This record gives sequence, structure tokens and C-alpha cells, in this order.
Amino acid sequence: MKHGILAIFFASVALAQQPGHVQWTLTSDVTKAPPGSTIPLKLTAKIESGWHLYSMTTPPGGPRKTTIALESDPSIDAASIYQPKFERKFDQVFNVDTENFTGETVFLVGVPIKKDVSAPAATVTAQVKYQVCSDTTCVPGKNSANLTLNIDRAAPAPAALAIPAGYTEAKLSAPAASLGAGSSSPQVSTASAPAAAPASESDKAQAGGLGAFLLTAFGAGLLAIFTPCVFPMIPITVSFFLNQRGGILQAVVFSLGIIVLFCALGLGVTAVVGPFGVNQLGSNPWVNTFIAVVFSVFALSLLGAFEITLPSSLLTNLDRAARRGGYAGTLLMGLTFALTSFACIGPFVGPLLVSSVQSKGLQPVAGMISFAGGLASPFFFLAAFPQYLKKLPKSGGWLARVKVVMGFVLLALMLKYLSNIDSVLQLGVITRPRFLAGWIVLFALPGLYLLGLLRLEGVEPDEKLGIGRLLTASAFLIFSFTLIPGMFGAPLGELDAYVPAPSATLAADGSGAAPGRMAWMKNQYREALDQARQQNKLVLVNFTGYACTNCKWMDANMFPRPEIAEAVKDLVPVELFTDGEDQASDANQKIENDKFGTVSMPFYALVGPDEKIVATFGGATRNAQEFLTFLKKRPGA
Repeated sequence: MKHGILAIFFASVALAQQPGHVQWTLTSDVTKAPPGSTIPLKLTAKIESGWHLYSMTTPPGGPRKTTIALESDPSIDAASIYQPKFERKFDQVFNVDTENFTGETVFLVGVPIKKDVSAPAATVTAQVKYQVCSDTTCVPGKNSANLTLNIDRAAPAPAALAIPAGYTEAKLSAPAASLGAGSSSPQVSTASAPAAAPASESDKAQAGGLGAFLLTAFGAGLLAIFTPCVFPMIPITVSFFLNQRGGILQAVVFSLGIIVLFCALGLGVTAVVGPFGVNQLGSNPWVNTFIAVVFSVFALSLLGAFEITLPSSLLTNLDRAARRGGYAGTLLMGLTFALTSFACIGPFVGPLLVSSVQSKGLQPVAGMISFAGGLASPFFFLAAFPQYLKKLPKSGGWLARVKVVMGFVLLALMLKYLSNIDSVLQLGVITRPRFLAGWIVLFALPGLYLLGLLRLEGVEPDEKLGIGRLLTASAFLIFSFTLIPGMFGAPLGELDAYVPAPSATLAADGSGAAPGRMAWMKNQYREALDQARQQNKLVLVNFTGYACTNCKWMDANMFPRPEIAEAVKDLVPVELFTDGEDQASDANQKIENDKFGTVSMPFYALVGPDEKIVATFGGATRNAQEFLTFLKKRPGA
């Protein structure tokens, strides 16, 4: 069970034994040829009935075009490839004109053998990435086919590659890592994986409770609609409901299929982490490393480095079962839709799951149900009010731009979790200036990209710059530029909760303060009590964490307030870190748990020199007067 959940969670690439709706073979009528000649090859795609394949020249903004790369040994020069005549027609799924192949399609390849070759044979491997669609489903895939060419100086030179009428030359892609001969790896998404996840749901849950967390999860589900895997499928899926008896009820059942899958994911995560009884994982270096890896994998996928895929064997079987009709078929259709879209919505689901792990109870399950509700709600709404289908925006280049922009955003979020690791382990590598330098670059890049100054997929050189794209690019660049003062110690307001604090200068008594920040004694509880006895003051104990965002917010925005700073002057302030990997953190956890009966962060307490508790204040607050009232409490008051 656990292994199955983890496999789905990571959206691992697997090599299926059977190809996904297309069989690819590489053949040649020439058995042997001399050095210096060009051998004609045929790359044949046998497309399953009812499915169609897209051409190598399909314009961006619609379905994924077919890409072919030739991986060859040193005996072969640069090859050329020609694709047959395609059928151009309007595609209702993508709302654009597409170039399609059906049935048996033959690509012609000319492979030149080098003149100075001495090897008796050379092996050519054709790696293909493609997408096939039926009337209801789109399944991208990968495949490879290889062929060994015999080289013989005594052999006659083969005839020149004959290009039949209607064939046009296409561009070969750069070869990727070999899949192995004859292997196939069908994909999951209806287009290359896009969109990213919202920032740090765990922090939002801590700040606003379960309600805020569920609202965030629901919003993430709505945002996932606007991804290349999901958005183009809305019209055709809703049309399916309208052509069935009980269209709205069918939409409800379809939505339940989506909810069932994500509820299972939440239950699986709860089963995996529950036995460990972990109360606070938000600061754990291993958890933060895992989250950083999840973000980086999805970010690189969004930027086009590779594609996150699932085997198509499960998807194909589910699709066949769904076609049997009835409510059971519709339920399976919803399950298939959710799995098929996973490579696109994984950037939303992954961070949501790992952040919900940082809380107790059934929050992962509740979060997944809320997310699935957000994802499924537009399908139900459009099934109930089909007239709004015509008002949906058309699929196009904006989907590709969403994918690239969110790739950069995910890289920026990954840096935040790497910063948590650095803070907890006190490595001192990701300092505030370095962190902000990274964010400045990573948030400026999508702005430059949207302006057309950074050449990536989704923005054509001669494409007109629209107002929406201009304003979005401006927002990214403005945000990036506002981070620059923070590199030199200036406060950043709300953002200070998410970025490393300025470096503090330690005094002889162990206290320290960064510019503009309050001085604290660090991990010196007993010393603070001794100082309180000498000065006849109370001790302000601050149970905090290296990776606690609410703690950072209080340090950066509450304690520097003049009235708060003035009140603290009458106290002996000491901060006790509880989330580190050192003995001091263990000792501080024991103090907080034994004396105050909690392990929360931040947690503030006023303690007398005799260790009697005067007052406590749990959590962060934006009400300065409320916090000031706490700081001014005295024994007997």
C-alpha cells in the first residue's frame, strides 16, 4: 500500500511493456552499404484505430507535437527526416487547428555513414515523444526503436533517398538519454507538465487553522484547472455528461471519482507518517529536503528539462472500463481523468501533501478532499449550466507560458526550503544576501521571459506583446526589484517571515541583534534567570525555531515596534530554539514541554526569577496592543 502511494505521489517514470496506442518500428530495405553513402530508413507509426497522432510541425499552444531524435554511434553523420502529408483540422479539445496523422504513418530518414569509418556496423536508435488523442482522451507517450546498419566497403551504394510527393523535411530533436531498444514509456499528461503549486500551505494552516488550510487547498484545486493537462479537456468532458441521461448526476459521479483518488492519496500519506507520531516536521531537515526535491523535480519538468510520467497500462485499462457506460463507468472516468492529469497537477498535489504531513490528525485527507473539490467543481458547474461553455477562453500559448512561469516560481520556493535546512543545521551557507540574490534572479527571469527577452517555449519572436502579459511581467520585475534593499539589511515587512534574518552580532553575554532587530540571549535559560535575579526583572522566554515563519514574522515586525521595544527593556529577553539538531534544542524542547505543556512555536512566557509563570502568549499576532498587554503583566496583577 505504502509503496503504491509513494509511486503515485512521485509520478515516477516507468517503462511499460506495451506501447500506448502507437507501435513504432525502424526498418530499411538496404541490408548493407559502403562508407560515405546515405542509407534510407523508414520509421513507421501504427496508430490504433480511433486515435490520431500530431505532426512534427504542430504549432505551439495546442497539443504536443511529435518529436524524433536519433541517437547514433560515431560512425554516422547528421541525419535528415521527412514527415508525410498530414490532415489539418480544427481540434475541439484544444480549440485550435491541428496537424494529424491516422492509421499507418511512415517517416523517412536519411542516415549518412561517415567516409572514414572502419567499423563493420552502426546502430541507430530513434527516440520518439508524441501525443495521441481519441474523441475523449489524450495520452502522450515515449517510445524508441533501433536498427543495426551493416557497413561494407564492397557493397554497392544505395540509391538516393526518394522523397515522395507531399513529404516535407522536419527538424530532428536533440537526442536524450536512451530508453532502450523497443521500450515504451507512455505518459500521463495531455501536454507537457505545467503549473505550479501554491506557496507553503503549511504556513498558512498554522496561521489560520484548518479552515484556512482547506480554503487554500480548494483554491489550489481551482488553479489546477488552468493547466495544459486539464483545461483543454473541460469542453469535451462536459459534452460527454450532456449526451448522457442525468447529465448533472453523471457530473456528480465523475467528480466523486476525482475525490476518491485524492482521498486515497491523503489516507496513504497519513498511513505512512502516522505510526511515527511526529508532532512537528516543519523544521525537520529530512522533511525540508524532501519538499525541496519535490519542488525542484516539478520545476525542472515545467521548464522542459524532462517530463514526469506514469505508465499507461493502468490508464488504458481504466479508460476501457469507463467506456462501458453507466454510473460505474463515469466514476472510473473521473478516476482516469485524475490519473491522466497527474503530471500537470502534481506540482499542486505534491507540496500540499508534504505540507499537510507537518500537521496532526487527518489533515492530509481533508486537504486532498478539499483540493479535489476545487478541481471537480468547474465540471459540475458547467454540466449544470452548459451555456457558459462558450465563454471559456481558448487554449493557446498562454498555457505554455503558465507552465514556464510557474517553473521559475517553484525554483524560488525550493530555495525557501533549502534555507530552512541551512537554518536548522546552522550551516551559514544560505545567508540573507545570498537567498535574496537568488530570489531576485528567479523572480526577474519570468518577467524577462514574458517580455520576450528570454527565449523559452510559449513566446514566439514575432508574437505581439499583449497588455496582460506586459502587466504580469511588470509585476514580477517590480517584486524582484523590491527585494534588493533587503540584501543590505532593510526590513521587508511580511516577506521577512520567509527569508533568512539579517546576521546578528553577538555580545559577550551571548545576546545578539541584527541591525534594526532586538537583542536576545540565545539558548541561555539559566543565565537569563540569574540576570533577572540580579536586576529584579522578569524573563521574557521566546520559544522559537530556525525555520518557523511565524517566529520570523514576530521578530521582524512586532518586536521592532517602538512601544513593544520599550516594554521589553524592563524584561530579560531570551530565545530558546526548539527545532535544531543540537543538544540545546533538545533541552529547550524539554523545558517547554515539562514546564508549559506545549511544543508550539512561537510561544512566549513571562517567568519570574523563581521560575514561577506570570503569563503566557501562544502563537503570532498582528495586534500590537494585545501583545503589549501581555508584556506588561506582572505578578499579582
